[in-house]
Amino acid sequence: MKKFMLAAAFATAASTAFAGGVAEPTMEPEVVAAKTATSAGGIVIPLLLLLVVAAAVSSNGSSY
Repeated sequence: MKKFMLAAAFATAASTAFAGGVAEPTMEPEVVAAKTATSAGGIVIPLLLLLVVAAAVSSNGSSY
């Protein structure tokens, strides 16, 4: 009878240890920051440089 009780105790302990089973790990999706390129930045700077050169040429031309 002692062996039967000991076996029942081990069976109970083993069943509670594996009651939940092995769950699949869930991984969160990786967050990737999108790199945005603005075309306005490529246009504004040359236009400002052109305006500065035009202003410099017009101010130098009137002094002669």
